[in-house]
Amino acid sequence: MYDKGKIILGLILFFVVFTFPFWYNHGAATQTPEPELTKKAKQAENCVEDTSYMRTEHMQILDDWRDITVRDGKRLYVNKSGKEYMASLSNTCMDCHSNKADFCDKCHNYASVDPYCWDCHKYPEENE
Repeated sequence: MYDKGKIILGLILFFVVFTFPFWYNHGAATQTPEPELTKKAKQAENCVEDTSYMRTEHMQILDDWRDITVRDGKRLYVNKSGKEYMASLSNTCMDCHSNKADFCDKCHNYASVDPYCWDCHKYPEENE
């Protein structure tokens, strides 16, 4: 029992180090960014799928499109309501969402994700 002070000091240090990320960032949360739509996207009023679905599943849709287009040679996507779209990031998505900095990058930077779309595709020209 001669090391009682060292044990207590070690437990306190462990507790401080373990909880540091929680109390250091307390109150530092930022508001979730709202992507800015272009005029064309606002006029269209709906996307390939509904807004809530697109916010959560857009990367899965793009991955599916890549697979069916590149691997299977199919260029047509039929959404849940039966409407047909061309399965193309450049021609379908970027036709309405051409403001990459205000639309894509806002949320991707907030979520700290680095999508690999631009490994193969050319950055879109910034349009309004």
